[in-house]
Amino acid sequence: MIPYGTGRPLLTPVDLDGSRRSARLRRLGLGKRADASFDSFDAFADRVAEVTATPFSIVNFIDENRQFFAGLHTPAGIRGGADLGAAAAAGSGGRYLARDHGYCPHVLVRRKALVLEDVCDYPRFAGNPVVDDIGIRSYLGAPLIDRTGVALGTVCAVDTVPRAWGRAGLDTIKLPAREFVVQLERREAVNP
Repeated sequence: MIPYGTGRPLLTPVDLDGSRRSARLRRLGLGKRADASFDSFDAFADRVAEVTATPFSIVNFIDENRQFFAGLHTPAGIRGGADLGAAAAAGSGGRYLARDHGYCPHVLVRRKALVLEDVCDYPRFAGNPVVDDIGIRSYLGAPLIDRTGVALGTVCAVDTVPRAWGRAGLDTIKLPAREFVVQLERREAVNP
């Protein structure tokens, strides 16, 4: 565990690929709201929310210091992330989140999908700030591993109530993650 600024233990796993990922994100022009092509990322997040029937879904790129919601679906359709409450940092319309918040950093380091039917059932995850700040109770997330083998971020769906995702939920979130990686590869081929 890494010490947290408040003296509590930080349960976010150590990320040994952070520098490599950050360089790859910069090379791809990802990790910050740069141009209109990010609208397609929002549309992708909308589709994930529809498929999973969740109020929130995110296409999330993670660098060494923070998370960036390149694609965002919220219940009210607010693209700036205001629905994410105090957990979303100011700047870029609230599309940034501290690196130690949420479950996507775990997916990134594990390089495997994660299903949490009720985050409160897992002591390691129940104390995460997003539980209190946003009210997240269930989570589905899958890594975005590009052609170079770098895990750039995640696609995730979250709900404010426990959900019985099961194996079907795991399969459901893996498919859009694979689709999104293909979308990134096409984007890179057009903008080498």
